[in-house]
Amino acid sequence: MAEGTSWRRVAKRIRVPMGFAFTALFLFLARPSGKTMLWSLLLVLPGLWLRGYAAGYVRKNAELTTSGPYAYTRNPLYLGSMLIAFGFGAASASGWLVGCLAVLFAAIYVPTIQGEEEYLRGHFVEFDRYAAEVPRLLPRLRAAVSSQVRGSFSQALYLHHREYNSLIGAGAVYLALALRLLVERHAVR
Repeated sequence: MAEGTSWRRVAKRIRVPMGFAFTALFLFLARPSGKTMLWSLLLVLPGLWLRGYAAGYVRKNAELTTSGPYAYTRNPLYLGSMLIAFGFGAASASGWLVGCLAVLFAAIYVPTIQGEEEYLRGHFVEFDRYAAEVPRLLPRLRAAVSSQVRGSFSQALYLHHREYNSLIGAGAVYLALALRLLVERHAVR
């Protein structure tokens, strides 16, 4: 087995637990202010929206999803996750944490995306055409023409994928940051 292939498997398996571990470290090291928390919303809210919107389109392993946000980027869920993570990085007011996030995302998501693309290429003959039209991560400004053929947002899919957990998690992180800010303000007095 190739080295890259084994790391892809590991990266895919550890991405969620690693996210929880990093969140704990983040909450310990973050030094938020009211201002940084407000600014972070400029990334976190669009990230949450994008993840929710994408979850309402994707039919994992059943079909190649090319409509909705998938007409602009092949990985809207991961792009949404990055927006959320870097939004919280901004809230932390720590360049060090933002740098760690960048390294973590590169180490985990690049091989995960490559592995998923390998799977899609092997299971959906139209994947190569789709990949030629739609960028991997940074979105197009206009939807790919061939991607507008099918699909619409499904609340049932959104609920099936339990994407509301991202909203709950983001709310919990903001609550923890706000409590930390309150405790630190009271400790100074």
